[in-house]
Amino acid sequence: LAMIQARVAKKDPVAINFLGERYCHGHFGLQKDMQKAVKLWTEAAVLGSDGAHFNLGNAYYHGKDGVEQDMAKAIQFWGKAAMRGHVEGRHNLGIIEGEKGNWDRAARHLLISAKM
Repeated sequence: LAMIQARVAKKDPVAINFLGERYCHGHFGLQKDMQKAVKLWTEAAVLGSDGAHFNLGNAYYHGKDGVEQDMAKAIQFWGKAAMRGHVEGRHNLGIIEGEKGNWDRAARHLLISAKM
């Protein structure tokens, strides 16, 4: 944890995203804290982490543990992750489009994610 915190202090987006995931799940002896996780993921996303965009999308999609569900934000963050090459973000966009009945868009997202 000390090594991760040292990298976080140096504004490493991968480390910040990783620490956010630890707070999300309560790992490494950290108390589970979704508000702290979202704050860290937001910082990592600003610094360019595609994983942080994906995690923010998931947080807003599920909307639990103090994070308000917001489908528009979930889609926005998954879209940013997808544009940065995040396979699962692209896949989730395909699933959402399928749920809306937009079969062509769903197929396009899912095929792109399969080829990534």
